[in-house]
Amino acid sequence: MLNRRHLRIKVLQALYAYFQSDEENYRRTEKELFDAIDRIYDLYIYLLLSIPEVKVFAERRIDENKKKIRPTEEDLHPNMKFVNNSIIQKIESDKKLREISESNKVNWIGDEKQEIFRKMFLHIRESETYFEHMNNGNTGFEADKQFLIDLFKVEIANFPLLYNYFEELSIHWLDDIDLACTMVLKSIKTMDAETDPLLVMDLYKDEEDEKEFTRELLRKTISMDKENELLIDELTKNWELDRIAKMDVILMKMAITEFQIFKTIPTKVTLNEYIEISKFYSTPKSNGFINGVLDKAIIRLQAENKIVKIGRGLLN
Repeated sequence: MLNRRHLRIKVLQALYAYFQSDEENYRRTEKELFDAIDRIYDLYIYLLLSIPEVKVFAERRIDENKKKIRPTEEDLHPNMKFVNNSIIQKIESDKKLREISESNKVNWIGDEKQEIFRKMFLHIRESETYFEHMNNGNTGFEADKQFLIDLFKVEIANFPLLYNYFEELSIHWLDDIDLACTMVLKSIKTMDAETDPLLVMDLYKDEEDEKEFTRELLRKTISMDKENELLIDELTKNWELDRIAKMDVILMKMAITEFQIFKTIPTKVTLNEYIEISKFYSTPKSNGFINGVLDKAIIRLQAENKIVKIGRGLLN
């Protein structure tokens, strides 16, 4: 499920593309922003569906071994613990997941995609995680769940061919994959032996509210661009604006916009969020520089009564 930091990062990426473009079309930027956010959900569905795909190749290997000219005792009576995993069976049979897969056209159909899972199963079969589970004697729903959590975290989510495939589909998905994997793990962890459905999570906690936040942050940062740029220029007198990293400038513009527009978000929360984002999306020294500039911006804007917070526990 998306949180505000993920939404800020998506707006950051959209604004970077917008300000780099020769054609500043904010309507198209807004559409592409929400398309990119929706595609995070597709990534989550792809990852959920990857789990039963591995099982398919385990079943195929069992069938092939039984058809050998001289099958061994192990070939004829294989360990079925993996293919009979109750969690995988719930994922396979989940009606809601199937409906979302069909409506979003998210699936693993096709020879190229299937080759990923053939190689993934061969890799998993040799892994310590798989060997331990198949031979530890633990059975039951909770044992199946813990195994699948470990398998997904250690083997599936980190499989290089899967990463390569996602990178080809969307350059931004490598930024989103940690969130999508967290959603998959939460879906598995909340499964219950007594209930049939898999918990397929929603993308937004409160769709209307979160979309409005995202839309306003994008639109207002664009509309306030000139005044924000002037403020940053005044607060960085020892720097020429074109010498500051473009990502740093956009982060500061977003923060300055958020200070003023979102009256129920504490100033300190906004400041901390953009400092944290800068650690991953800008240069190593950027967070200290951005922190210093934004501290000055807060003082200036508060003196001009441009930062007004409302709500219990918030300071004007």
